[in-house]
Amino acid sequence: MRIIARALPLLVLAPLACVAANAQAPAAAQAMEVVRLDPALDAVIAPGTTIERVATGFGFVEGPMWRDGRLWFSDLMDDKLLAVSPDGTVETLIEHAGGYLNPPPGTTLGPNAMVPDKDGTVLLVRQGGRTIVRVDSALRFHPFLSDYQGKKLNSPNDLVFAPDGALWFTDPPFGLLGMDDDPAKELPFNAVFRYADGKLTPVITDLNLPNGIGFSPDGKTLYVSNYGPDMFVRAYDVGAGGTLSNPRMLIAYPHPQGAGGPDGLKVDRAGNIWTTGPGGIRIVTPAGKVLGQIRLPEVAANLAFADDGHTVYITATHSVYRFRTKVAGERPLYYR
Repeated sequence: MRIIARALPLLVLAPLACVAANAQAPAAAQAMEVVRLDPALDAVIAPGTTIERVATGFGFVEGPMWRDGRLWFSDLMDDKLLAVSPDGTVETLIEHAGGYLNPPPGTTLGPNAMVPDKDGTVLLVRQGGRTIVRVDSALRFHPFLSDYQGKKLNSPNDLVFAPDGALWFTDPPFGLLGMDDDPAKELPFNAVFRYADGKLTPVITDLNLPNGIGFSPDGKTLYVSNYGPDMFVRAYDVGAGGTLSNPRMLIAYPHPQGAGGPDGLKVDRAGNIWTTGPGGIRIVTPAGKVLGQIRLPEVAANLAFADDGHTVYITATHSVYRFRTKVAGERPLYYR
């Protein structure tokens, strides 16, 4: 996660500006709405669907994950791991969850994305700590991944289990105050990594700021968003052992189109990609056709399918939003 202020029509870009504070400005006048850009959207989201704000008052929220009847999510600015119930009741699960001692005010060095693992624990990104840790049932941290060939990771951002059980994650430098120029940066690239059978492999190294990541329902296509300076989502064919081929553009944002950038993404069971971007979330077919856009009064950073798969929760700047869909979303491999 990182935020850029921008302006937007339906396909976008922008050089990286920064911080979540930029997302707090004039967008406040924008309504919550589902914008129908193609008639096929009606099969995904029913006409007349309304969006509701479930909870608000946070620093900058990210990393939503449905777990045991509640939405777990991160507050990157207030350095907390939280949970919200369907009725809007919020509980702080872990304070100081980002792994960075006394983060400077206004920085986004708290926890970020999370995913359930097969043993019932949760793998959590600690953006400030530049690690992925395991969280057990008692909400205790255990080391998991922190380096590649003896060099510290930049700052893992988003992660997903592929259908074959391999863990994939993006590793931009958002946990480094100086980004790519920070003297603490040890790796020469900002990679997409694959972790399988105890081996960590950088499988994509040519993206500036890899961010959101997801797989098609059959696991044969990988989607990765690039936050900037060129904003886009790229698709790859996935072969045996996680080999990638045929990189291609799914959606690009070549002009300013609103605040935010390509951040988190998820995939529904029909194969549509729900990707955050400047000005809101786009629902995009595997062929790259944009069906619709979710607009909010705040910058959407990420989303998660919850309950029976037909409820979408969105983490956006200071708030969590929710609405229902006709098409269910793909659940994490080890969903519970």
